[in-house]
Amino acid sequence: MTQHSATTSSANIPSSDKERLYLTFMQQRSQQFASDNYAGVCPEAFAAMDEANRGHEPAYGGDSWTARAADAFRTLFEASCEVYFAFNGTAANSLALASMCQSYHSVICSEAAHVETDECGAPEFFSNGSKLLVAPSTNGKLTPESILTVALKRSDIHYPKPRVVTITQPTETGELYALEEIRAIADTCRELGLKLHMDGARFANACASLGCRPAEMTWRSGVDVLCFGGTKNGMAVGEAVIFFDTKLAEDFDYRCKQAGQLASKMRFLAAPWVRMLESGAWLRYAVHANTAAKEFAGRVGGLPHVELMFRVEANAVFLKLPLTVAERLRARGWMFYTFIGGGARFMFAWDAEPGRVDALVNDLQEICSSPDGLSS
Repeated sequence: MTQHSATTSSANIPSSDKERLYLTFMQQRSQQFASDNYAGVCPEAFAAMDEANRGHEPAYGGDSWTARAADAFRTLFEASCEVYFAFNGTAANSLALASMCQSYHSVICSEAAHVETDECGAPEFFSNGSKLLVAPSTNGKLTPESILTVALKRSDIHYPKPRVVTITQPTETGELYALEEIRAIADTCRELGLKLHMDGARFANACASLGCRPAEMTWRSGVDVLCFGGTKNGMAVGEAVIFFDTKLAEDFDYRCKQAGQLASKMRFLAAPWVRMLESGAWLRYAVHANTAAKEFAGRVGGLPHVELMFRVEANAVFLKLPLTVAERLRARGWMFYTFIGGGARFMFAWDAEPGRVDALVNDLQEICSSPDGLSS
């Protein structure tokens, strides 16, 4: 393609197509609820990166921001935990699980767990082959019974030896493990000699919903390792891997380096955590996101042709919609994913705008309340 053809004047585009392209562009720029990853960076995280950008600091985690962030986590969790930072959740979860496994071990998870459905085999890759053993679940939650069924299925040397149980909090369906459920799972893990890992990509939303101290939902309930998500909580990038069982953190820094997760300018991963934790923004924004989700669910749950698929306990709402309703909603510029039983998922981020929530509700009401239930 020549430079001229790549920069053809807009005067050659028909006016109707110009209008359509403009509307599409504006719709995509407007706030959407397809994923909390669509959101921008919150002011606290942005300001921290700007502050960390002033002057020089030692590289590879030897800076003051990384030390402050680790100490902030220790204060938050009321524990002498080991803290590491990774670029994204895939690396955080996969490396954390790999740190607890040899290649001949296995990890027990729900069949809907993110490590099973959305990590492209990364847990197996980084552990040199540790197998994920999935347990059936209707809501993405493991139970002591399901863990026992999988763990005791076989004990011969021809089968990968169970080593870790991983739970997602909140689950992929947006539901929560209550504290007593986590404790019951942890008790089962101890009986079987297994470690317990928590995938907390939306850990803040879970804390906000349960109204508990972070320590209560983790090490005091028997969790050995937590991956605390920052990206979905208002940061640009960055997850924290927190070892409450510090023996499991042996050589984890080498594991991060080998996996390309040792940031040379680590302060830019760590600094946002300092401001998020010290200011309480991590929890405040999670409360806002959860509130927006629950308000949305309350307003659309009773509409014709609309069915809530799961309890709304954090910042996710799954709706069962007829295909034509979903298509007409998308035709109005709304973006959302359809998965987990074909449900339409709506995620509410730290910056969920009440006006945009109103607009989404109004469009759903118009589509569903028309005489045929499907009018555009």
